[in-house]
Amino acid sequence: MAEQAADVEGAVADAPSPVRKGVVALVTVLIVQVLFALCLVSALQLLVPRNMLFGVAGPPSRVVAAVASKVSLQPHGYRSETALRGAIGDGRLYGGYVSGRTRDTLIVVPAQSFFGQIEIEGAFTAAAKVLQRPVTVETVKPLPSGDRVGAVVGLLLLPLLIGGYLAAVLVFKAAGGTAAAPWRALILTGYAVVGALLTDLIAGPGLGAYATSHFWPLLPCFALVTTAVVLSAAAVQSLVGKFGTLLVAVAFIVVGGAGAGSSGPYLLPVYWRNIGVLFPPQNAVHLIRNVLYFDGNDISTPLTVLFLYAFAGVAVIGYMGRIRPARAASARRDTSAPAPARPGRRGLPILVALALCALMQCLFAVNYTSAAHSPAATDMPFGVTGPSPVLTAAQKTFSLKVHHYRDESAVKDAIDRTEIWGALIPAPAPAASTLIVVPSISDLAPLDIAVQFKRAAAAVHQPLAVRPYAPVKLAKKDPFGVVQSLMLVPLLIGGYMSAALLMAATGRAGGRWRAAALAAFAVLAGLVVDLVVCLWLDGYPRSSFWIVWPICSLIVAVVAFVAAVLQKLIGSAGTLLTVVLVILFGNPSNGGANGVPYLPAFWRDIGPYLPPRNGYVLLHHTIYFHGHGTTQALAVLLAYLAVAAVALVLLDQLRPDPGVEPQAAEAAAMAVPIGAAP
Repeated sequence: MAEQAADVEGAVADAPSPVRKGVVALVTVLIVQVLFALCLVSALQLLVPRNMLFGVAGPPSRVVAAVASKVSLQPHGYRSETALRGAIGDGRLYGGYVSGRTRDTLIVVPAQSFFGQIEIEGAFTAAAKVLQRPVTVETVKPLPSGDRVGAVVGLLLLPLLIGGYLAAVLVFKAAGGTAAAPWRALILTGYAVVGALLTDLIAGPGLGAYATSHFWPLLPCFALVTTAVVLSAAAVQSLVGKFGTLLVAVAFIVVGGAGAGSSGPYLLPVYWRNIGVLFPPQNAVHLIRNVLYFDGNDISTPLTVLFLYAFAGVAVIGYMGRIRPARAASARRDTSAPAPARPGRRGLPILVALALCALMQCLFAVNYTSAAHSPAATDMPFGVTGPSPVLTAAQKTFSLKVHHYRDESAVKDAIDRTEIWGALIPAPAPAASTLIVVPSISDLAPLDIAVQFKRAAAAVHQPLAVRPYAPVKLAKKDPFGVVQSLMLVPLLIGGYMSAALLMAATGRAGGRWRAAALAAFAVLAGLVVDLVVCLWLDGYPRSSFWIVWPICSLIVAVVAFVAAVLQKLIGSAGTLLTVVLVILFGNPSNGGANGVPYLPAFWRDIGPYLPPRNGYVLLHHTIYFHGHGTTQALAVLLAYLAVAAVALVLLDQLRPDPGVEPQAAEAAAMAVPIGAAP
């Protein structure tokens, strides 16, 4: 084995330079892809309270003690209910419990964390019922209709973070690599303000994700976030050079994005919460949430951190901008080399780069926010075994597409085939009807269905029992069924980055071995992601390991081959077009963990024609529904792969490849939003 390894190593070492560069490029993509999968899944697969800040007031309560023994809370005692409510209003607590003589009050705070509220309310009401202690649940700081699940803060972070990253990278390329030019800081700061204004206009007045009264308070926050990202990214590039682009992407988007805590930082693993506080994304989330929902209270820390990033960026850019020109002038005197082009000569390329960046930022703000800021079910597939006043009452407020079945066994068969997402088994009064929910179909649908039908049952004075059913139980470390949505993003990114960096390394958009190299990369990448998510992180049952591997490889291969064909046709711009199709339109339309019924009509309609929706369905239904309902998804992905593979081979044979400028290809590969997620 050692001799064979030495022979392989020697063969690679003796291979032509383009081959060595291609191998290095693909290995780099694989490392980034695996790191992204590891960070994203480990941070978000298990969103449960971890040392969650919680207030208590009044006499010691057995209910609080019972909950604290099962749920990871960090209780803080307050001398009075008024003091407790003040701390909640300042955004410092996730909830509170006020114990009284005969009755207690549980205070929940949806604006702090939607999922945190669900965990806290469920735990306290269950404990109070067991201990026979009357408790009233009171909601403060409720989420508005434009942000019913608290997704807006995370969705706002996406265009701000990506916009700053893109601006730093594209201006660096447009300026010919002069990352430390003193005029660059001013240009990037100006773009940050413009990008913030565009994002604010789109998300607020444009899409109604938040009230227009928040437009002006949020504008400086958005500008600060983008400024911190863009200037610190430019500073890293000035210190490291072109590899600074990759370093910034890993630090700010892969690592920083995973620890952002948009669902609530105290739902993250403790180590991720502590890592995240060091980077702009988590501080941006804290700043935006508290300005949006807590009247701007408790924002000193995020303001300090973000300003430090911005000031450090300006300092490094200014320092390097003074040293490098002096060294360049000295070199010209010694060698009589021609002087570099003045910045003014690059004005047009920089303006074009900034315009492209603004377009991408606007697309991120429009697409992701419109698709997910206020998920509401439309035509939810639902089964019944007979007429019921509960169903009639539920349909007045809940959009259902009702299917009729003869009995409960037929209902479960339909759930197994993914035909329905829940069902009602009516029973004659005074017996309770049974509502069946499916935890493995969606993270939101079971809760939504249960809440809607409980309200309907109460309105018609009918008893209702809720019972979960799933063909395959969710993994212990994926209780909300979000892992497939999370792991899909690194698979998509690995696909287009492999094609882009391979082109950058070889300087060609084609070649006889290019298709084989991408296919081999897809097989290896699918295996490694499967190993990390399944065996390392326990993201889904290990019994699915072998069937998930080819699915992951298929998703990577589809995106890689589509990108390769577009690159062959239009050069480096093909990478950008792939990003637009796959990340900017495909990913928001895949439905993700919420599910397709929660998408607006436009996104629901285009999803079946794009790879991300079909990749997610194939992954999710194979793992949790024994492969039922995957025929169309598999056919679409195989069609994409076959057409792209044939097109790539024909183009290589019939269309000469003049080669591509490596820097242009690199810019297209790295100046793309590798951190996009639903």
